[in-house]
Amino acid sequence: LAFCRGRIVRVPKGPLIRVLGTEVVIPCSVSDYDGPSEQNFDWEFSRETDFMRIVSTWDPTFTSEEYQKRVGRGDIKLRRSSNDAVELVIRNIQPADQGIYKCSTPSTDATVQGNYDAEVQVKVISDGLSVSGSKARSSMSLRLSEGDSFKLRCSAITTSLEHTHLHVTWQINSGSVWRDILSLTHDGKFQPGPGYEERYRNGDIRLDTGANDTYRISVSQVSSVDGGAYRCLVSEWVRGADSSWQKIQEKNVEIASVTIQQTDVVISTSNVSVTERDSLDLTCNITTDRSGVFQAGVMWYFSLSPDDTLSDAQVLLSMDHDSVVSDSTLISLSHIDRNSYRLLVRDVAVEDSGYYFCQAAVWVPLHNGSWHKVVERTSAPVSVVVTALEPDYEVFLNASKTPKFSDDPTELNCRITNAQDTEANIRFTVSWYYRQHLHSDDVVTEELLATMDADWTLLLGDRSRERTQNGEIIFFKKAVDIFSLRIQWTSEGDRGDYFCVVSAWSKHRNNSWVKSKDVISPSVSIFWATQDYTLTVEAVKLKPFFVAGHTFEMTCKVSSKNIKTPRYSVLITAEKPLTDQSNPNGTTRIISLNQDSVVRLEDWTDQTRVDGVVLEKVQENEFRYRMYQTQISDAGLYRCVVTAWSPGGGGMWREAVNGLSNPIQIDFQTSGPVFNVSVHSDHPTIYQGELADLLCIVTMEGVALEPDDMSFDVSWFAVHSFALDREPVLLASLDRRGIVTQSRRNGSSDLSLERISPLEFRLRVHGCEDHDFGNHYCVVTPWVRSATGIWQQEPDIKAKPIFISVKMDVLNAFKYPLLIGIGLATVIGLLSCLIGYCSSRWCCKKEVQETRRERRRLMSMEMD
Repeated sequence: LAFCRGRIVRVPKGPLIRVLGTEVVIPCSVSDYDGPSEQNFDWEFSRETDFMRIVSTWDPTFTSEEYQKRVGRGDIKLRRSSNDAVELVIRNIQPADQGIYKCSTPSTDATVQGNYDAEVQVKVISDGLSVSGSKARSSMSLRLSEGDSFKLRCSAITTSLEHTHLHVTWQINSGSVWRDILSLTHDGKFQPGPGYEERYRNGDIRLDTGANDTYRISVSQVSSVDGGAYRCLVSEWVRGADSSWQKIQEKNVEIASVTIQQTDVVISTSNVSVTERDSLDLTCNITTDRSGVFQAGVMWYFSLSPDDTLSDAQVLLSMDHDSVVSDSTLISLSHIDRNSYRLLVRDVAVEDSGYYFCQAAVWVPLHNGSWHKVVERTSAPVSVVVTALEPDYEVFLNASKTPKFSDDPTELNCRITNAQDTEANIRFTVSWYYRQHLHSDDVVTEELLATMDADWTLLLGDRSRERTQNGEIIFFKKAVDIFSLRIQWTSEGDRGDYFCVVSAWSKHRNNSWVKSKDVISPSVSIFWATQDYTLTVEAVKLKPFFVAGHTFEMTCKVSSKNIKTPRYSVLITAEKPLTDQSNPNGTTRIISLNQDSVVRLEDWTDQTRVDGVVLEKVQENEFRYRMYQTQISDAGLYRCVVTAWSPGGGGMWREAVNGLSNPIQIDFQTSGPVFNVSVHSDHPTIYQGELADLLCIVTMEGVALEPDDMSFDVSWFAVHSFALDREPVLLASLDRRGIVTQSRRNGSSDLSLERISPLEFRLRVHGCEDHDFGNHYCVVTPWVRSATGIWQQEPDIKAKPIFISVKMDVLNAFKYPLLIGIGLATVIGLLSCLIGYCSSRWCCKKEVQETRRERRRLMSMEMD
């Protein structure tokens, strides 16, 4: 197929039937060519003799003398549609133009292949199509009302000898463009125009054929869009040689001009303002020029918004075309005249304010006696404002109780005075507001304390909700015209301006209450002068000189100013020296006494002296602290921390101010021995599973003591890290009574702690593991017996840590695994040899039979 390709010139398949006097367009195209993309074309014509040259795209001298005038006038011309296609256009074709037309293309190919021209026959027939309108007149005028119907007809006939079909289309022109309404196509199908599909399916638009080649269009339920000029457009079609339909001519005739008179629905009154309990009178007028028999149905609607649809609006009252009115008590609908309908609403209320509109439908009788709705319109909404009858009253606010100090009560009374026009259907409620009092000009927004609904339901604001629920703030109605606010215990945060808003509520027909008026009272300022609280605490040591073992006693005297009926709570604290290991933070809370005189031990942990500290209240502003059998470890600075409390709301106490006394120092002058502690180990580096032996050695300097006059509490600690950057872990402890206490351990190693001499204590770690490494140290608490026989606790002494390293014994670690491996390998090898021997001896034994070989002598060659 690739070798058969070549230039192809195409024209329509003939014959082409055209009507006399019409314009003929003959296309010609070329494909599969070489050379430039834009090709040239030559057209020639032949009746029955030689071809005559008509026109060319590239040679202006190509045209024959016979066609030069027509080509010059433009009656014959070439119209290029693309680079490879042109159209021959002949206007006002005549019988002499009937014949054969040939389109040819000059060659631009490298080789000559394909066809370079094509011919088509054109047949010219006479014009046999006639289109006309009504016999009475060519164009008529119709004046219709909305909902009416009309019919228009036109006549179309052809006398052509060819087998042609007619295509009839009814069109409307309501502006400057003709639009298709309905067509009967040349192949016998009905085709509605754009926008008329629904009306065609409903049967409102029909196209019928009648006698004498007439075509009638029927339009029912006309509306404003149906107004305009109507024409009948007829085209004649013929089936070509390629079986396709071709339009050969087209004619039209204007039939009628239709004017649609719209039906309008309006409310005679524009925006209306009426007073509450008056009557509202609205009239719905229907404007129409319909002269025949008709009835109207009216429906009134009410809506709160002018943009609401009918489905969202409320139906007030309706009257159908038989003048049947729906029932209503306060609303009536009457028929004033043929086109006017009156809506009367009696005793209007504020809730009747809104938008009113009416919907009217026109009904006409049919031949069978039924009624048919031809048009329906809705009026524009009319705004109705109902002015409420406001009651006249004044509001006055006064304070019946004002605070002079914090926690005093406050009571405000909101009184309604000079009330007029307050009938039984008027109800008053109150709202309370607070505004912070500022000396500057800053604007502060008021805060809602509480408000009442029409049913006297109290709604609390954020500021007062919790205190009202706790009973600290009370809202109540003291009398019919007095609303009260009481603050049981006024705080400094309650200082400011207060005002009330009294609202009047009107009762409507549906028993609902609607607010009609608000009156704001003048504000009342709640304020009292305050001074800063002052609290002074003085600590006094009652015994200036004492020694260890005696009783320490001090008093705390308190004085305050600007505090109403204060009570005091006292806390005794001690600031120990930084060398005290029991409290590295420095301050210890010992004992406290609250404002209700309840004593509590705080951080006092000496179990042997649980009753050794006492705090008591001597007078209302004086407190005494005693500490019995003082120890040297009790040395430090002692203070009184006092808190002043004032009565709060609901019997509660409110913290006012705190105070701190001067320090009282306890210092013991002793000439006893000085103890030192060190840790020693002969083998700081050990292997896993071995014994770690640590010694805690106590040495003395100064006065020598008998072993029976001294005792020690020893505790061992470990920090499992190379650096001391972790919390120490208690391993074991030995108190001065010889009781050993061990902490829980996660590993398999074990501990033992013993006293091997009066000043030496040994810690052993049995079966050391890798997690037993780290820094180890001991903490020793000396106890010394005084000359009076009282044991005195000395400050704790911490030894310098020693690092214990635990290593792995590689030989011992791999000894048993190697022995077990060698033994298993030997056993498996012997077992493998035994299995091989047994298999070869009994399982794989096989008898071999020897074949007897025949012994024959060779024959001599002579015998062969």
